[in-house]
Amino acid sequence: MKAIALFSGGLDSTLAMKLIINQGIEVVACNISTGFGSIKDRREHMQNMCDQVGATLRIVDIQDEYLADVLFTPKHGYGKNFNPCIDCHGKMFEVAKRLMIEEGASFLISGEVLGQRPMSQNGESLQKVLDISDCNGLLLRPMSAKALEPTIPEINGWVDREQLEEIVGRNRERQMALAEQFGLVDFEKPGGGCLLTDEHFSNKIRDLVKHDESFIKADIQTLKYGRQLRLPNGAKLIIGRNEEENSKLEEIVNHKYMHITTELFGPHCLLTTNANEEDKALAAKFVLAYCKPDFTGEQELLFDNTPFVSDLGSTTRKDAQKYMI
Repeated sequence: MKAIALFSGGLDSTLAMKLIINQGIEVVACNISTGFGSIKDRREHMQNMCDQVGATLRIVDIQDEYLADVLFTPKHGYGKNFNPCIDCHGKMFEVAKRLMIEEGASFLISGEVLGQRPMSQNGESLQKVLDISDCNGLLLRPMSAKALEPTIPEINGWVDREQLEEIVGRNRERQMALAEQFGLVDFEKPGGGCLLTDEHFSNKIRDLVKHDESFIKADIQTLKYGRQLRLPNGAKLIIGRNEEENSKLEEIVNHKYMHITTELFGPHCLLTTNANEEDKALAAKFVLAYCKPDFTGEQELLFDNTPFVSDLGSTTRKDAQKYMI
């Protein structure tokens, strides 16, 4: 017997897998990447949690599918910010069901807890997710199973319902007790994790779609790093804030952007290729404003491989702040 688990890397989904694995069932931990998860690379952490409970980790990238089917056309609307939680979960279970067939598995599991999140994990929302994904009966939620209607795995005797949990609400005492019982270590504290629930990140998406007719997969990475400025004539400038962000921006390949570099000690920057000369000139000054202030006179910057000469003049970082998104 094999099951596919929707796996976030968090404690709830890890515990849900352990409850099923303890019943002698093989579990494939399916982490679905929409592109809007945590900025940090969590693969090492997710692998560690899977190793602790004996699950196999599989990461599935659905970024293109997510942009086309979910982000801008959610049937069930958005949460507080740009987060289409119900449609998002439905899409994830739809993908997991495809993987279930591919892997020859018999059912799905998730770490959802009834009532833990008032908007997305109440009874009505949990049912909507099942309807969207056409997974009704196939999805077992081990953490709250005994508070929900029996599923096919329980009815058919594949899983012993009495060995499952009846957790309801936001109190996490039972989860912590289970973590200690199972000997789990290095698990993450509960938190959002999805960038779409963040107000500032959501504002950056709104700004992008306001000024750009298309939103492509490569745009996602440009939203995650750096100070983001919308210049007077519509160009967008991204200025790295530290060494780590500079490295991330250097790696970005997106036909909408050119890279701005200088021999000075300073940030790596991106500027949209549609920038006119006025915006290019202002972008150059802002880039110099964020360089280490031990230079004078004109400086040469490279807009991709094209030289662009500018001086700082009286421009300061404070001047850049009024263009911040």
